[in-house]
Amino acid sequence: MAKINTIHECSKCGAQFSKWQGRCNECGSWGTVSQEATNLEPKKDTVNISAEKPINFTEINLQEKTRIKIGIDEVDRVLGGGLVAGSLILLGGDPGIGKSTLALQIAQGIGNTLYISGEESASQIKMRADRLKSNLTGLKFIPQTNIEKIIATILDQKPDLAIIDSIQTIHSSDSSTGIGSAAQITACTTQLMETAKASGIPIIIIGHVTKEGFVAGPKTLEHLVDTVLYLENDSRDFYKILRGVKNRFGSTGEIGVFEMTEVGLKEITNPTNIFIEDHNSPASGTAISIVMEGSRAFLTEIQALASKTSFGYPQRKSTGFDLNRLQMIIAVISKMAKVNLSNHDIYLNVTGGLKIKETATDLAVCLAIVSAYLEKAIYPNMLILGEVGLSGEIRNVSQVDRRIKEASKLNFNRIITAKNQHIKNIPNVEIIQVSNIAEAIRIISGHQ
Repeated sequence: MAKINTIHECSKCGAQFSKWQGRCNECGSWGTVSQEATNLEPKKDTVNISAEKPINFTEINLQEKTRIKIGIDEVDRVLGGGLVAGSLILLGGDPGIGKSTLALQIAQGIGNTLYISGEESASQIKMRADRLKSNLTGLKFIPQTNIEKIIATILDQKPDLAIIDSIQTIHSSDSSTGIGSAAQITACTTQLMETAKASGIPIIIIGHVTKEGFVAGPKTLEHLVDTVLYLENDSRDFYKILRGVKNRFGSTGEIGVFEMTEVGLKEITNPTNIFIEDHNSPASGTAISIVMEGSRAFLTEIQALASKTSFGYPQRKSTGFDLNRLQMIIAVISKMAKVNLSNHDIYLNVTGGLKIKETATDLAVCLAIVSAYLEKAIYPNMLILGEVGLSGEIRNVSQVDRRIKEASKLNFNRIITAKNQHIKNIPNVEIIQVSNIAEAIRIISGHQ
């Protein structure tokens, strides 16, 4: 007789527990855990499993067409050169940010595309496509939410690209949980991954982002797919930034910059200028540096404001720059440069909506704060590069030649950087090398 035992399973996410509890530990839902019976006796019948034939890598010809060019340079760059055959791509973003618009533009670039939507009807998709002035000759559409029917249609039609809009509306017959639950999203994504690998058809799935900034559903969803792209606004909502945070077939950290127009997302071919204001007008508390986003160099303007504290404890606020690192830099300025900021509130802002993650802008942040404190403007065509250490020393930064070359195109003819930084000779550019922040402060304080 089979041994019967009981388990408790969450009806929303499918998590299992040995005893009943009011709240699911996995998805946080209340009242969804119920008792179920299960057969724990192992099967006595043995199944003969045939061995898989190993693949010899020497027999694989990579000269075949393994990447598909979309024709949108910003998207192709973020993807690492185009769509990889058989890849599964997750496109995430806030509701209404332009994910479906971008997907339609990608579909137009590919041509033979199957568009599956569980949110919109064919007439609604047609209205958007007409607004975008898209060529619908190669676009096929099905309104479907059942993953088994979707996969069957993909294998029958054999498109060059399939787009699922969105993964939160798709459900699988194999999962008894509700639509949009973590278990449903995982089950559907797993089946789509198997389909993409077996058929060689690239699939783009669109996912909404939660208030915390993650794709709705389990975090493991990002581990299942090959590539994760996020479409986000800049801080002023002027531009859309497509950011690659995971890519099995290319580099991560690349970004594409777009502007939303009445005919869809328009590429910004030279996005450097949008991340800096008019740097020819000197103002205290402003410093220019340059950051690397993937293979691209972006000039960025850092603004600082120092004002006397109204209360006993000084405030430190930051936008686009890590607050903990800002507090460290302020401590280094006070200790090593003897600039007393203990009775001043410090506000820091990175213009253009960029979020700085690297340390090459440390010195620019430091000098922007000192410039605001001294109320002395930094020389307008001066670029500042360098990492600041705890003892006030200036450290080298990576890819310095590429950064300076990009800055020289916009007439930045003076560069402050680390003392031992090896730099190629660039015509009409003065390199000022400093060993610590005290030397850098003396340089900027001499310019009005």
